Amino acid sequence: MEYFVMNNGVRMPMAGIGVFLFSPAEAEASVAAALSNGIRLVDTANAYLNEKGVGRAIAKSGVKREAVFLVSKLWPTVYESDSAVDDTLRRLGTDYLDLLFLHQPTANWKAGYRQIEKAYREGKVRAIGLSNFPDDLLQEALQEMDLKPQMVQVEAHPYFPERELKKTLRKNGMGLMAWYPLGHGDKALLEEPVFAELGQKYGKSPVQIILRWHIQEGNVVIPGSRNPAHIRDNFNLFDFALTDEDMKAIAAVDKNRRYYDATPEIVDKYAHMALDFEAQE
Repeated sequence: MEYFVMNNGVRMPMAGIGVFLFSPAEAEASVAAALSNGIRLVDTANAYLNEKGVGRAIAKSGVKREAVFLVSKLWPTVYESDSAVDDTLRRLGTDYLDLLFLHQPTANWKAGYRQIEKAYREGKVRAIGLSNFPDDLLQEALQEMDLKPQMVQVEAHPYFPERELKKTLRKNGMGLMAWYPLGHGDKALLEEPVFAELGQKYGKSPVQIILRWHIQEGNVVIPGSRNPAHIRDNFNLFDFALTDEDMKAIAAVDKNRRYYDATPEIVDKYAHMALDFEAQE
């Protein structure tokens, strides 16, 4: 395993599993498979409505809690709730989180950030993250909030490598956690000839080549899968390294192409979207 060391000294595994769009039962099964294969980074969120499943998997795994790097995200409609962090911990069955993000930057994001700052000071959160924050709000957080964030979570993949953002992150000792690390499953990206060529060179799949590229770019990756074999393969990234020439060849596929655009309409929807936490199994 390789690690990213955040600006507060906390070490984070650079590969793990995400459970976006998984039911609680699916999240429990996938996290159980991940932990049994040595994966120690797990990413969930209030909005995924599967935190209880993730917590059950960790509790049943036999893996010590301190060996698992557990990540969740606060949803905008709970930003101003005094119990938002404690409720998240209760659903996950833990007394602390290794990293807690603000999930989306709605108008009240500073109230949510202060909740996480308070939890950080109380030892309930080991690191603070911002998910889907545009550059202007990231700069605002860096300049105005009491504690500097340690991590951002954004869309990133070889078609959209976030080169400009990473300049800001390097300057502030912050890390990048990539969602859509495989380009939202876009066949055009997965079938770029460079990945097949490098896969043949190293005896790896195109998916493994892309995930290895992320790690060498300094990106933390959390690909999701319900298939135990795929979960295992997605973690089999640490027995080879791409050369500088390989990395340059992959850089050439950059198309500056996003798959997701947070329009004002979408952000407004997030600001008013209540979550039915009681519906979790």
